[in-house]
Amino acid sequence: MKKLIVAGLCALSTTLGFAQSQTSQEDSSLTKKGKIFLFWGWNTAAYSDSDIHFKGNGYDFTLKSVSAHDRITPFTFKDYFAPDSWTIPQTNARIGYFVKDNVAVVLGLDHMKYVMDQNQTVGFEGHISDPTYANMIQPGSAVNLTNEQFLTFEHTDGLNYINVGVEKYQNILNKKGFDVEFAYGAGVGALFPKSNVKLFGNERSDRFHLAGFGADARASFNAIFANHIMLRLEGKIGYINMPDIKTTLNNKPDKASQDFMFAQANLGIGYIFGLKKKN
Repeated sequence: MKKLIVAGLCALSTTLGFAQSQTSQEDSSLTKKGKIFLFWGWNTAAYSDSDIHFKGNGYDFTLKSVSAHDRITPFTFKDYFAPDSWTIPQTNARIGYFVKDNVAVVLGLDHMKYVMDQNQTVGFEGHISDPTYANMIQPGSAVNLTNEQFLTFEHTDGLNYINVGVEKYQNILNKKGFDVEFAYGAGVGALFPKSNVKLFGNERSDRFHLAGFGADARASFNAIFANHIMLRLEGKIGYINMPDIKTTLNNKPDKASQDFMFAQANLGIGYIFGLKKKN
């Protein structure tokens, strides 16, 4: 799955470059205006290091350059295809409406997973009043996150990016019953994660909440069979900023904040309603 990140980002850069040279050429094979498409797929993601700021009663500190990874669900037919398990893997859902033959407005949900690397030592700035946890700070203002009593930090159910975007489509191959298109565009949206955080040995916080916002650029290659069935390989890069991450189970004002870049690749299948060839 990690190889999909490379493939997806290559698709993004190649497609954007190709699009620049083809902007004057209109789609000559398919009539799409007024049509709707649905899409479901699976993703793999990578994240830049980020500073995470924690603030609450008796503490106000920042962990510097924290690394994290995604969490790919091992493949089983049940986890990936059973209706009651569809949200267990890292998934993407989309619904799009073509306002022109080559332009669609798309509403999407990117269900990623973000897991702080536990086996790392990071920089520390700030203060902790509880001597039990203040003693975990090492000389040179660093903290070893291997100690799970200090912190576990995840957005694993998940890092939910609800977004709206605009995509432009360009036909690059059309045969009888088979078309290949590329699409490129951008989106903005809200982050609604279910963050799994356990700080200072307190009861785990694990609840959905509106945490911040994001933006992305995306590009994809789409193979369309029989004018309806679509296979898509997509690459996406973006920015996430979450100033309000819940770190306690109740309504205390304790919170964390972070921002980071992400890269995502996804692969999936869609269905286009009412698509037909131009006369």
